[in-house]
Amino acid sequence: MTSPHPTIGNLLRALRARNDWTLKEMSERCGIPVSTLSKVEHDRLSLTYDKLQQVAQRLNMRMSELFAEEEGDPEPAVTARRSIGRIEDAVRVNTPNYDYYYLCPELRRKRMIPVLTRVRSGSLEEFGALVHHTGEEYVHVLEGAIRVHTEFYDPIVLKAGEAVYLDSSMGHAYTTAEGCEEALLLGVCSSADEQLLESLMTLHGDEGTEGGHAAAPPVRAPTGVRSSRRRRTGRG
Repeated sequence: MTSPHPTIGNLLRALRARNDWTLKEMSERCGIPVSTLSKVEHDRLSLTYDKLQQVAQRLNMRMSELFAEEEGDPEPAVTARRSIGRIEDAVRVNTPNYDYYYLCPELRRKRMIPVLTRVRSGSLEEFGALVHHTGEEYVHVLEGAIRVHTEFYDPIVLKAGEAVYLDSSMGHAYTTAEGCEEALLLGVCSSADEQLLESLMTLHGDEGTEGGHAAAPPVRAPTGVRSSRRRRTGRG
C-alpha cells in the first residue's frame, strides 16, 4: 500500500523525531506553543509563512531544510513520483497584493512550482516595484481579469481562459483589470534552481503575511473569487 504524501505536520514531526526531541522540547526551541505544534503535527492546523520562518530561524535552519526529507540515496533519473494538489495541504503566503497557495509542497527538488494566486491590487502604483526571480512562469487566468505589467512590454489585459508565459527574470507584476475587484490565477514557475520555492517565498520576507496559526481556507475554482478582503500591511 502506498504511503500518503507528507504534509507540513508530517514533515515537522519527522524533523522532531530525527533530532529526538519531545513535543515540549520542540516547542521551547521554536517558540510555538505545545498545543499548536500538536495540532499541526496531526494536520488539524497549519502554519502561515511567518511562523514557518520563525521555526526555521529559531532552529538555525534554512527554510528549505524544513521541507527536506532525510538524506538517502541520490534520486534516480526516473522517479515515477506524483502529487495531488489539494488546497488544504498547500503552503499559504499572504501579502498585501496576493494570496499565494503553493501546491504539492511535499515534493523535493522539483523544477516546477504550481501555485494558486488571488490577486487584489488594482494598479501598479498600489502594487509597488516590479518583481524579479529566476526561471520562467506560465500564468492562466481562472477567474476575473488581470493586467500584466512587464519591464519591456506595454501592459496587457488577460481575461478568464487566457494566459501568459514569460521570463521571470524580467520585472513583472499582476494587478486586477479595471472593473475587477479580485482575480484567481493558476501559475507554474520553473527553474533549474532547486531552491526555487525558497526563492519565491523569500521574495515577500515578513511583509504581508498574516500572524497566528490558521488552516488555509478553501479556494474554489472557478468560483469564490470575491471572498472577504484581507488586511494590507506591505508590499509583495
